[in-house]
Amino acid sequence: MPALRAALAVPGAAVLEAPPGAGKTTVVPLELLGEPWLAGHRIVMLEPRRLAARAAARRMASTLGQAVGRMVGYRVRFDTRVSAETRIEVVTEGVLTRMRQEDPALEGVGLVIFDEFHERSVHADLGLALTLETRAVLRPELRVLVMSATIAGDAVAALLDGAPVIRSEGRLFPVTTHYRPRRPEQRLDAAVASVVREALAEAAGDILVFLPGAGEINRVASLLEAGGLPAPVRVYRLHGMLPAEAQDTAIAPSPPGQRKIVLATSIAETSLTIEGVTIVVDSGQMRVPRFSPRTGMTRLATVRVTRASADQRRGRAGRLAPGRCYRLWAAHDDLALIPYGTPEILAVDLAPLALELAASGIRDPLDLRWLDPPAPAAFGQARALLTLLGALDADGRMTAHGQRMAGLGLHPRLAHMALEAKRLDHGALAAALAALLGDRDMARRTGGTADARPALPDADIRLRLEALQTGRAPAGLEVDHGALHRIRADAAEWRRRLGVQGRDRVEIESAGVVLALAYPDRIAQRRAGETGRFLLRNGRGASLPPSQPLARADYLVAAELDDAGADSRIVLAAPIELPDLLRLAGDGIETHDDVHWDTTARSVVARRVTGLGAIVLEESAIMTPDPRLVTDALVEGIREDGITILPWSTAAILLRDRLRFLHLADPTWPDLSDEALLASLPTWLGPQLGQLHRKGDWERIDLVPALLRLVPWDRRARLDELAPERFTVPAGSNIAIDYANPEAPVVAVRLQEMFGLLETPRIGGGKVPLTFHLLSPAYRPVQVTRDLANFWRTTYFEVRKDLRGRYPKHHWPDDPLAAMPVRGPKRRH
Repeated sequence: MPALRAALAVPGAAVLEAPPGAGKTTVVPLELLGEPWLAGHRIVMLEPRRLAARAAARRMASTLGQAVGRMVGYRVRFDTRVSAETRIEVVTEGVLTRMRQEDPALEGVGLVIFDEFHERSVHADLGLALTLETRAVLRPELRVLVMSATIAGDAVAALLDGAPVIRSEGRLFPVTTHYRPRRPEQRLDAAVASVVREALAEAAGDILVFLPGAGEINRVASLLEAGGLPAPVRVYRLHGMLPAEAQDTAIAPSPPGQRKIVLATSIAETSLTIEGVTIVVDSGQMRVPRFSPRTGMTRLATVRVTRASADQRRGRAGRLAPGRCYRLWAAHDDLALIPYGTPEILAVDLAPLALELAASGIRDPLDLRWLDPPAPAAFGQARALLTLLGALDADGRMTAHGQRMAGLGLHPRLAHMALEAKRLDHGALAAALAALLGDRDMARRTGGTADARPALPDADIRLRLEALQTGRAPAGLEVDHGALHRIRADAAEWRRRLGVQGRDRVEIESAGVVLALAYPDRIAQRRAGETGRFLLRNGRGASLPPSQPLARADYLVAAELDDAGADSRIVLAAPIELPDLLRLAGDGIETHDDVHWDTTARSVVARRVTGLGAIVLEESAIMTPDPRLVTDALVEGIREDGITILPWSTAAILLRDRLRFLHLADPTWPDLSDEALLASLPTWLGPQLGQLHRKGDWERIDLVPALLRLVPWDRRARLDELAPERFTVPAGSNIAIDYANPEAPVVAVRLQEMFGLLETPRIGGGKVPLTFHLLSPAYRPVQVTRDLANFWRTTYFEVRKDLRGRYPKHHWPDDPLAAMPVRGPKRRH
C-alpha cells in the first residue's frame, strides 16, 4: 500500500496487480480515502457486474460500521444508493460513461478505479478511454488506478504513459487441485453433480460450482436435489439474471450448522467473497459473446475456460482458509489452456459503443487511446445500424433522436423502438418488450427432465407478453417465475422512464409492429411454397420448425436468431401484417427494374420489383426494358455461362480463328481468346445486345460484324491479305484454310491437285508456312507436311508406292513437279 500511495501522490496513474483472493476491491478504496490529495473529492470505482458492485459497497460500508449510501454507495442499473455524504461510489455497466456524458470533466471526482480490469468488458475499455481523454484535456490532476489479478499489467501501464506497476503478493491460503475428467459419454450436468457429491463427502466447508450458464445451473440443481442431499446442505443458484435479493442470499454466509452449494456462472469469478467457501468445482466451461459482422448478430458461445479464469476460480477456494479445487478436466489438458480470452471490444456488437462515442462527440474511435481499438468492420457496421435507426445523420453526426436514445440506457435498437413506439401510442408494449429482450427467455417447453434438455420453446414472443400480463404460462410452456417477476419490475421502470401511464394496457397483437422498429433489418418474408423458411430483409435466410404456428406466417420480425448455418434458427419473433409493414417501412420500400440473366432459361428476365431490401413485395413483367440494363444482363449471363453459349456460325468461327492466328503471329492484332472476349464483351458485342427484348433474339446475333469491331479500320483491308480465307491450289480448286490451330493453319487437299508446286506457300506476311494435309483420291490423309520441296524429293516416292497399290487406275507420275495437277480423277493410259 505505501508504494501505491506514493505512485498516486502526484497526478498520474498506476496499475495494481494482486493474486486472486487478495481482497483489493474493498481494501484499496478505503485505504486511499484519507489521502490529502483526495480531500474534497470522491472515488469512483468501476465494477464489471451489478452483484459485485453491490457486494463491494456493502462490504466497505460494513467495515466502516455504516449503512450503504452514506460514506460508501453504489450506482447500478435501476438501483442507486448514494447521498451528499458519499465519498466512494461503486458503479457498473455504462454508469461511468453516462456520468461522463453529463459532466465531461468529472468534477468532484479525484480518483477513478477500474477493478477486475482483466475481464476486459467493453464498458471498462470505453470508460478507461474516455477517462484518459478527460484527464488529458480537462483534468490533468485526475488520478486513475487499474486493478487486476491476472492481466499483463505492463501493457496497461504503457497505455497509461508508463504508469508504475505495483505488484502485491496479497494473502491467499493454499489450495490443492484435484483433476476429475469426465468420460466422453458423460453429460456435463451429471459429471458436475457427481464431483459435487464427492467433494461433500471428502471435505468440510461450502462449495462454489462454476457452470457456463443458467440452463446448466438448473439441471445440476435438479440432479442434486433429486438424488437427495444431507439435511444441513442447501443448493443456491447464482447468475446475472436472478433478482438482486436471490443473488444476495446466495453469497450470504450460511447459518450455523448448515452447508451450502452455490451453483454459479462466471459472475462469481471475481470481486466476490462468498463466506464459508473452501471448495471449488470448476466445470471448465464458460459462455462468451461472439459477434458476427457477416450477419450483424451476437450469440453466446460455450468455450473452454482460459488460464486466467481457471486461476480466478481456483482462488475462490483460498480466500478465507485452505481449500480444494476440483477441475473437470485432465491434468495434461491444463497445459493447453489459453492465457486470456478475447476482449469483449473485439467480440461483441459495437452499436452501444458507437452510440456512446457519438453522444460524447467522438466520431472516430481512433481519436481515443485503447488497449485494443474497435475492429473497423464491426464498428462500421455499428454506425450503419445507428444511421438506419436515425441516431446518426448522413454525415455521421448525432441527431436529436440519437441523443434521446443515448439517454435511455438501452441497446440502441431497443432505445429507438421505445421512443418510436411511444410516439405511435405503443409505449407500454415497448416497455414490456424492452424488459423481455433485455433478460434471458423466461419460457421453456414443458416435458424436459434433469437428464435431457427440453425441446425448444415456441418462438412467438406474444406468448411471453401474455404470461407477463396474466402471470400464467400459456399452454405448452413453462415460465420461470423469478424471471417473470424481474421482467415485470424492469417493464415498470421502462414505463416510468418513457413517461407511459402504468395503467396503459399492452396491445399484444401489435408486437410485430413494435419489434420492427427495433429490428428493421430482420423483417422476414416466408419463402413461396415453404413452411418455416424465411428470407430476411438483409438477405440472410432464417427458419422455424414447421410445427410452430409462426412457421406459416407470411411476414414476421425476428428479434433473436442463433446465427448458425445457412438459415439462422429463429428464437424469438412476432408476426406482422403486410399493411402494417408497408405503413411502417415507409421510405425503406423501393421500386426498381430488375433485369437479369436466367441461367436455366438462357434468356434475360425483366421485371419491375417493389421490395424492402431483399424482400419482394410486388413484381410485374417489363415489356420494353431499358436497353442498357438488357445489355448488362446479357453480358453478365455470357460471362457466367461462358463464351460458347453465343450463336457461333461457321463464318464467325472462321473469322475468329483467322484473327487468333494473326494475334499469335503479331500481338498488335486483337486478342480473341475466351478470356479476352469475355473481358471486352461490352465493346464488341454490346451495341447489338440492347434491342434483344424477347427470348431467342440473342441467339440470332450475327457475330461476324461484332468481331470486326475489334479490328481497327486500317487493318481490316489487310485481313484477307495476311490471313486469307481460302487458298487456290495448282489444279484450280479454291480450298478453305482451317485456322483452328492458329500455330499451323491447314489446307486439306488431294495430293494429285498439288503436282507442280515446289515451294510451300506462306501467309501472315510470309512468316507462317501453310500446313498441307495431302489426301488420297478417296480423301483420306496420306501425308502432313509444311515443306513441299522436301516431300517431293523424298517422302513422295514412298507414298507413291502405297497409292499405286491402292489406286492402280490413277496416274502417279515419276516426276511430280513436271506433271500436270489433276483436279478430278485422272486415269492411267
